[in-house]
Amino acid sequence: MTALFATDMITFYHPGFWGLGTMEELEAFASAKPDAFWDKVMNTLSEAGVTAIELTFGPASIDNVLKGFGSAKAFRSALESRGLAVVSAFMADAPSWTENADLSAIIADAERRAAFVGEAGGSILVTGLPMRRTVGVKPPLFIDAAFMSHAAAIAHAIGEAVAAEGIKLAVHTESNSALWYERDIDLFMAFTDPRYVGLCPDSCHITLGGGDPIRVAQRHNQRIILAHWKDAVGPITENLVIDATIFTQQQRFMVDFGAGVVDWNGWSDAMLATPGSATVLLELDAAQDPVAALDAGRAVVERARS
Repeated sequence: MTALFATDMITFYHPGFWGLGTMEELEAFASAKPDAFWDKVMNTLSEAGVTAIELTFGPASIDNVLKGFGSAKAFRSALESRGLAVVSAFMADAPSWTENADLSAIIADAERRAAFVGEAGGSILVTGLPMRRTVGVKPPLFIDAAFMSHAAAIAHAIGEAVAAEGIKLAVHTESNSALWYERDIDLFMAFTDPRYVGLCPDSCHITLGGGDPIRVAQRHNQRIILAHWKDAVGPITENLVIDATIFTQQQRFMVDFGAGVVDWNGWSDAMLATPGSATVLLELDAAQDPVAALDAGRAVVERARS
């Protein structure tokens, strides 16, 4: 089966790839020179043989794309002229799903993003559940039935709202979030209606939580409309401090494709049994050499599917 290779735009967020020193410098560059930013991204995608993207936070957020191109239609035209496309958008900077969350604001934000994604040619919005709290912090946050019932109600509302734009919602399994452990995923899937809420499993993050991504994919195969393919060194065995630096802390447990413990043959076989089987989204957290990293990912997939 021929795969559509895609990548999350975070792949291009290593300042060194741009000859810069910090993420702040990269954000300033992308804001001041969006044409130069996207030209290099598109050239790199073409060189790596990757033809689709998932938008995310930062320079490649929906808001920044609109600042640079003026409209989703113009962005889509620019991509299509290079043989590229949008698959999805990750709502990393969306309103938080707290206990006292403003549901109307959450829905309005999701509808706005869904309208953009649909016009840009994509079909999926990806989001995550709230982060856990550091072990030992008072008061603790328990990820229990009450928590999942609240989260499911929000997910249902979003899923129903974005469906009007022809967009599907997929929830991502992020390390140190409320959807990290296998048990979290099972619980949330049980609380959500498959007609409105899909799953976006991440092979790396599930592994970091001590789970088996293949087992998860097999158990919930009909809920998976998109998946993030990423390698990991193995489970995180320490309780990390969950604060604004948590995503940076987690990066040391992520490795290049083929350098970790993910069983790519098993994962690939499991993905072929899902509704999202046609797309392989290679995710790399800020690769200094995106072409080499994406080439390695494509080689892993092609070996697994040969």
